Amino acid sequence: MSIAEVARPAAAPVPVAKRGETEALVSGSEAVAHALRLADVDVITAYPIRPYDTVMQYVSKLIADGEFDCDFIVAESEHSQFEVAKHASAVGARAFCGSSGVGWLYAFEAIAVTAGLRLPLVAMVGNRALDDPGAFGTEHNDALAVRDLGWLLCWVDTAQEALDTTLIAYRVAEDHRVFLPCAINCDGAFLTHSQAIVKLPSKQLVDSFLPRYDRGDKRLHPDNPVTIAPQVNEDWLMEMRRQNDLAARHSRDVLIEAYADFNAKFGRGGEPFIERYMMDDAEVALVGMGTLAMPVRVAVRNLRKQGKKVGFVRIRWFRPFPSPELQEALAGVKAVGVIDRDYAFGSPLMGGVLATDVRSALYPAKNRPKVVSFIAGLGGREISTDNVMDMANTLLDAAGGGKVEEQDSYWYGVRE
Repeated sequence: MSIAEVARPAAAPVPVAKRGETEALVSGSEAVAHALRLADVDVITAYPIRPYDTVMQYVSKLIADGEFDCDFIVAESEHSQFEVAKHASAVGARAFCGSSGVGWLYAFEAIAVTAGLRLPLVAMVGNRALDDPGAFGTEHNDALAVRDLGWLLCWVDTAQEALDTTLIAYRVAEDHRVFLPCAINCDGAFLTHSQAIVKLPSKQLVDSFLPRYDRGDKRLHPDNPVTIAPQVNEDWLMEMRRQNDLAARHSRDVLIEAYADFNAKFGRGGEPFIERYMMDDAEVALVGMGTLAMPVRVAVRNLRKQGKKVGFVRIRWFRPFPSPELQEALAGVKAVGVIDRDYAFGSPLMGGVLATDVRSALYPAKNRPKVVSFIAGLGGREISTDNVMDMANTLLDAAGGGKVEEQDSYWYGVRE
């Protein structure tokens, strides 16, 4: 898929007057709950763990107020809630669940199987540091643990994007060319608990964008005898893995189609895979995911006022990884700084997960820029604009021929 195909013609835009949107002051978690209501999700499972639990709390309120009708099942553990949601998806119910931190890992058996069975469950991860030591603050290692299992993974920046992306996630995951689960990542506290004005689309508009979930002849039902999760070993496992690989590859095309349709119908959405900020003439660029975008954008604006040509690329979808988009967006820069809110212990060049993938994506580039790994914001620690400006100045030094450490990571905000 070429970059040019992102701009393929879409349906005629729906006039603003006919969108029927209302506005509400809600948190990122509450925005996701509204998306579930608008998507007519059939089964929602829940088990409380901070900071994800605010989604199920708001869903239960919508149900109690008569605004939402679904089967709301409180399980006895994170593992059980993912098992229930997985089986609900297998019988043709649009399903949702989620978790945070070690709760997400406790459900790992069910999470791994969900991808292998090609079940388009949508989940929300309220990103949280993994215990021990105990921490409720944001880190991305929890969701990144499934990056190689077949799950689609995205990180959102605002409550509005959380709502919109939930609708897009169901459209893409449930497409017959994909049938893979999707995890929507919302930084704990920074997004899950922070309120903002969000546009709530009408049910009619959402229905025009999101078709009903239909498993076709793959639906588990007494009238349609099929085998789910057979023991195949060496006889068929490689063929099934290859089918999952093809589904992950198809997800790129389906995402492009979904965003084009969403942009036309809702009047927003942007690029499918990345967001570019002041990149047109940038000499160096910062790359990151999630809510760190806010301090990075402020720092970039401050640096621009100083005459320094710094840009920012926010990765929206981590799986499928936006290699072509990154190669194109970063083609003219001399140095790239990747800000990871995670750490990959013992990884190549001792960097973060995102930095390792960005290096890999840029390796085939004709004029490959220097790639520098920055580790910041672990455990929910603030990433300040001063931190970001210092990172950018390090990149500018590298672009000018100065010495920069590419074989290790720069850690920011660490007490000496």
